[in-house]
Amino acid sequence: MRPIWKLSRCVAGVFLCATSQVRADSPTGAAAPPAAAADTAPALPALPPPPGALAAQPTAAAANQPPKAAPKDTTRQPIDRLLEPTVPAQPGGPQDAAVQASAYAYFPTLGFAGQSGVLPRSGSNNEYDTVEDRWRTGFPEWDRYGLNHPRVFDYPYQLGRWYDPYRQNVLKGDYPVFGQHTFFVFTGTNSSLFEGRMIPTATTPFESTARPLQEEFFQRPGQFLFSNLTTASFELFHGDAAFKPKDWAVKLTPAFNYNALSVSELGVVSPDVRKGTVRLRSWATLQEWFGEYKLADLSEQYDFLSVRAGAQPFTSDFRGFVYSDVNRGVRLFGNLDGNRTQFNLAYFRQLEKDTNSGLNTFSDRNQDVVIANLYRQDFIFPGYTASLSYHFNNDGPSLKFDKNGFLARPDPAGTFTPHRVEAHYLGWAGDGHIDRYNISHAFYWVLGRDSRNPIAGQPTSISAQLAAVELSYDRDWARFRVSGLYQSGDGDARNGHATGFDSILDQQNFGGEFSFWRRNRVPLFGVGLTNDQSNLANLRSSRIQGQSNFVNPGLWLINAGVDFDLTPRLRSINNANALFFDKTNPLEVFTFQGNIDRFIGVDLSTGFEYRPRLNNNGIILAGISTLIPGGGFRQLYNDKGGKVQSLLNGFAEIIFTF
Repeated sequence: MRPIWKLSRCVAGVFLCATSQVRADSPTGAAAPPAAAADTAPALPALPPPPGALAAQPTAAAANQPPKAAPKDTTRQPIDRLLEPTVPAQPGGPQDAAVQASAYAYFPTLGFAGQSGVLPRSGSNNEYDTVEDRWRTGFPEWDRYGLNHPRVFDYPYQLGRWYDPYRQNVLKGDYPVFGQHTFFVFTGTNSSLFEGRMIPTATTPFESTARPLQEEFFQRPGQFLFSNLTTASFELFHGDAAFKPKDWAVKLTPAFNYNALSVSELGVVSPDVRKGTVRLRSWATLQEWFGEYKLADLSEQYDFLSVRAGAQPFTSDFRGFVYSDVNRGVRLFGNLDGNRTQFNLAYFRQLEKDTNSGLNTFSDRNQDVVIANLYRQDFIFPGYTASLSYHFNNDGPSLKFDKNGFLARPDPAGTFTPHRVEAHYLGWAGDGHIDRYNISHAFYWVLGRDSRNPIAGQPTSISAQLAAVELSYDRDWARFRVSGLYQSGDGDARNGHATGFDSILDQQNFGGEFSFWRRNRVPLFGVGLTNDQSNLANLRSSRIQGQSNFVNPGLWLINAGVDFDLTPRLRSINNANALFFDKTNPLEVFTFQGNIDRFIGVDLSTGFEYRPRLNNNGIILAGISTLIPGGGFRQLYNDKGGKVQSLLNGFAEIIFTF
């Protein structure tokens, strides 16, 4: 567009120059009447005369008038500047001495472009203007409807402000900050969570209980949680924006969390009953800090090999079944065959987590994780991606009390002895679509050794499996889903063979994001029957601070769900899960009960996702779920034969991103 625009201006300039010459040489010397369009259309910026052209002779009336000032820039330039091209440097002379201002003024760049970091080397002449900064091509402001730019109409050439992320912005990586290839991206996020829930809550001994003379094991289950997380991400990278891989990058993400928990029983916020029933905590940290460097280009199709070192996010599969975390490590990654093949080789030396916020600390955890995976797009079927992976978890023996005073490692079960877990995971997964049917699946087999499992009370050899599959079909504005998950359980907790599957540090997106079983940690005498953000029934003290436990009951999950896109902004998400233990022997050994039923219960959930601006800069999530207890759940949490009530969870989360 710029050459056509420049050509039209050159033609107009030559025409105006010739007209002025005729008017000046007329016998009467009278000025020509102004054009009718001059009242409505703004005048084009004047072009410098061609080299060697004769200057027009002013009339007598014009000679007595003061010289006209240069036209003011009325285009609401966000940075109030003009890029002034210069004449070409003289051969052999210093460049600064040859820089001269031209009479031509560029139109402002769309969005918020910031100051150009490219020094002009040549200026304009009667044929063309050299544009040194290829990113900052200016356009005139255009009120195409004459309505002063209302938000409900389409205005293609609008300028922006630094605080406007919806148009081009130098703070969002749309324009370089240095030269032609160095960009900066700032991302600020604030997430506020309000959650009320009913969780089985054990009472303390009668002399310190919140309600004296009550002898039942489990009493008032009500809890309320508020958590606010604020992050500010700063990334500087060298490349070509989104057109090719980054040559190098540096990223820092400080994070701050404030959380409050209010419960109905003592001994929940702290083992010290004098701490009451309310807990307030805050935590600030540097969550992400890493550098990235491209080692080599592997093909002309932008295939590459890069390395990234530092605290970085990484999810090892499509649904986060085994490892999904932000932690300290080194990662070698890249792609092949025109990006149809991607690969990762990563080593993480795990940092300890803050108990209440889940953010990183700066303390070492004595845990090493190695991950290698390979992805292949369009594997057999167009649109389907297959993956092979290997995980190794070496979690050393340690003694750890969390920030609230509860024992996190080893698990407060059985022998309470520090122990080492060495586990190897072999995995195959896939995600995509085959024709009109969407499919996502995974299978993992874990092998290894636990030097002294707490529940088994002895060293154990590990051999366990996990399988999951989800099928869905899109029908206009609705998506219908069915899925199932199998987590193998341990049929004999005392035989030295651990056959219950557990992850390294999972964060699962499966079975319904609003479901009660996935969102909540269901405590059982110091450990979790299940833990938050995970479907696994693993009897583990904590998902983020505990060790993997392979002597567990396992799980069968059968899901049916449907999503409705009610409007382009509003989505309704609905799920129903039937839950069963795979084996109950670890529960019977752990709780000293016999003949526990396998049926856990029915989990029903519904919620919505609302995006008011049709993008992810503002998201409102809200949902409600209930767990209707089955026979096995009632036996674990009975009140001396009394009825175990259904459990509820309701939450609202507001996420703003700049």
